[in-house]
Amino acid sequence: MKKFSLLLSVVFAIIGCNCQKKIVEEPKKETTSNVKEYNLPKIEYVANTRGFYEKITIENQSVWVTNNREDKTNGEETKIPDDVNKELSSYLNSVNLDKLATYKDPTQKRFYDGAAIANLKIISNGKEYQTVDFDHGNPPLEIQNLVNKITSFGTKR
Repeated sequence: MKKFSLLLSVVFAIIGCNCQKKIVEEPKKETTSNVKEYNLPKIEYVANTRGFYEKITIENQSVWVTNNREDKTNGEETKIPDDVNKELSSYLNSVNLDKLATYKDPTQKRFYDGAAIANLKIISNGKEYQTVDFDHGNPPLEIQNLVNKITSFGTKR
């Protein structure tokens, strides 16, 4: 009986070690790098004047557009296609978020109601980055491609 108990203990030890070995080997599976590459942070674009309001929010490969200041739901959700998400990601990667607040606005039409006041906010890894106010339709050159792509989701008049 002692020999049987010893043999049974050895078998369980071998099986237990083999199971742990499989668990350690499983994370070595190849993961795709594309998933993280196109994961965008939360982006909020707001343009407004006394008679105009547009808010575009992008998060988790979805976009919400609203023209109602009182709308707490941010409008209706629309999914962003993968190719557009990839394009947005490439524009965003070309922007230095730490310098976002220092980018100069090329025009000041908003000072005399010649353009809506626009602002871009990016929330990445729990940190908020925000531009200075600029004219809607005429963003700073450093973020022009990104802002133009974001505003392309806006409502068409």
